[in-house]
Amino acid sequence: LPSPIPCSLAQPVTPELLVSPSSQDGDLVSECPEDRGNWTGRLDFLLSCIGYCVGLGNVWRFPYRAYTNGGGAFLVPYFIMLAICGIPIFFMELSLGQFSSLGPLAVWKISPLFKGVGMGTILIVSLVAIYYNMIIAYVLFYLFASLTSDLPWQHCGNWWNTDLCLDHHVIKAGNTTFPVNITNTVSPSEEYWSRYVLHIQGSSGIGNPGRIRWNLCLCLLLSWTIVYLCILKGVKSSGKVVYFTATFPYLILVMLLIRGVTLEGAWKGIRFYLTPQFDHLLSSKVWIEAALQIFYSLGVGFGGLLTFASYNTFHQNIYRDTFIVTLGNAITSILAGFAIFSVLGYMSQELGVPVNQVAKAGPGLAFVVYPQAMTMLPLSPFWSFLFFFMLLTLGLDSQFAFMETIVTAVTDEFPYYLRPKKASFSAVICIALFLMGLILTTEGGMYWLVLLDDYSAGFGLMVVVITTCLVVTRVYGMKRFCRDIHMMLGFKPGPYFRACWMVLSPATMMALLVYNIVKYQPSEYGSYRFPAWAEVLGILMGVLSCLMIPVGMVVAVLREEGTLWERVQQASRPAMDWGPSLEENRTGMYMASLAGSQSPKPLMVHMRKYGGITSYENTAIEVDREIEEEEEESMM
Repeated sequence: LPSPIPCSLAQPVTPELLVSPSSQDGDLVSECPEDRGNWTGRLDFLLSCIGYCVGLGNVWRFPYRAYTNGGGAFLVPYFIMLAICGIPIFFMELSLGQFSSLGPLAVWKISPLFKGVGMGTILIVSLVAIYYNMIIAYVLFYLFASLTSDLPWQHCGNWWNTDLCLDHHVIKAGNTTFPVNITNTVSPSEEYWSRYVLHIQGSSGIGNPGRIRWNLCLCLLLSWTIVYLCILKGVKSSGKVVYFTATFPYLILVMLLIRGVTLEGAWKGIRFYLTPQFDHLLSSKVWIEAALQIFYSLGVGFGGLLTFASYNTFHQNIYRDTFIVTLGNAITSILAGFAIFSVLGYMSQELGVPVNQVAKAGPGLAFVVYPQAMTMLPLSPFWSFLFFFMLLTLGLDSQFAFMETIVTAVTDEFPYYLRPKKASFSAVICIALFLMGLILTTEGGMYWLVLLDDYSAGFGLMVVVITTCLVVTRVYGMKRFCRDIHMMLGFKPGPYFRACWMVLSPATMMALLVYNIVKYQPSEYGSYRFPAWAEVLGILMGVLSCLMIPVGMVVAVLREEGTLWERVQQASRPAMDWGPSLEENRTGMYMASLAGSQSPKPLMVHMRKYGGITSYENTAIEVDREIEEEEEESMM
């Protein structure tokens, strides 16, 4: 068989005047977009976004944040932040990724002066990926522990239990006539989590993490191995996996919810969940937690949405997908809250204490309350295995997106060196993050996980998102951005999106950022207070992602020529090759701006491809006409 024709030979011969210096050694990526890969169908992208957004945060973080911030009162700022910040920025990220077909670093061709925003995003995602996979390791630990006839956290009397352990099954079966003091007692599931899984009694604090827990270390290694196998084949294979991983959790969640609401006293917890305690709304912490929950749950600001959208076709209807994913995600969070609080209500009924005193608030809520709920069900090991398998699928979807974001961002920067070796590069990233996460497998690893959780994606994430909003609307220009969306979708964003992008979203997040700084609260885990040096270390994690922005500015200015102001102006303008990756989609100001392009009218490419004028060609004609009218007005 004859050897395949190289991509460079398949392209028209390029006149020397049109070849940029960077392309003399090889062809640009834009000439071979198929090498980057694409989704094989529309549902692949939609389900991948749902799997990315509907993750551990819906089961582990949302009920935890609602529980610690006044129950139902948390829903008020949650939906306000969803409307003001979540949905608009979600749509903005999808639009940037789909329009450019670039990752979170290369997308800053839109304004190279602010490429540091992309660097800050990658730093935040890397820190989150380290501890997020540790949570998946905990899930694997419980998954394997469920493969038994009798769950190990069902009863007291094990070597890790203390005298405070109280087995409620024994009390209920014993029908004791004398009163039992349960004020200072601990459930078997809580001691299993803290004293066996974490073995936190072996650590005196974050400065003395203790020894590595080898069972946790092996679970972490296994979780990174699974993640690597997920990202090995890219979006084409993962897009098919999500047909199972994005839908199966809903089946189990509904089953657990039905079982939860049938428990005695369940409505007591649901009332606590639904009844707003409006005095909590006066606390800035509740609003900050709501905004962070939006970012965590929707994945806004982490670059995952932008990365997924970059593998779309140019005319994918991301406007519709935005509302499907964001509203579906919110409904899932509320559904998970019902499942959690129905169990809390049952536990408060059994213990005879208020709902807000049932369990310690913390990252271990899903590893304490849910495991105990499993012991109340018939065939408890089977239900436990299904529940933790659900958590595994939820977590892997999100973790895959984090890793794909990192890998895509770097390979888009160095396509000729890294894209052919994407599998090896992905392995290097996974090994590096695994080694950095070994501290989380120690006896005091939970203290480090809490520190990463509190600071890695706190105010640094807000600064990144605020800067992105301001650059797109002010530096790049709202009119130009809306025109780009018009090219893709055939219509411009409405007043709601424009108002949020211009004013509401950045203003709200700036206010939250100020409140977050002014009313700073130190981290804590249970009764443990973090030392001052740990707080400083956490703050530095957040500041470092912000410092990437000025560092990127300095690098961009140094690459330009002229006076300082001229350099700043040149660096803030879009790069010459900014725009749609395919020549056939480049109209108006984007015509023939790709290196090697010879077509003066990409519209003709459309006509040859589709055999006539389509709705998208009509849109291209309208956009071209608008640009010409604006140019005539500026000249007059």
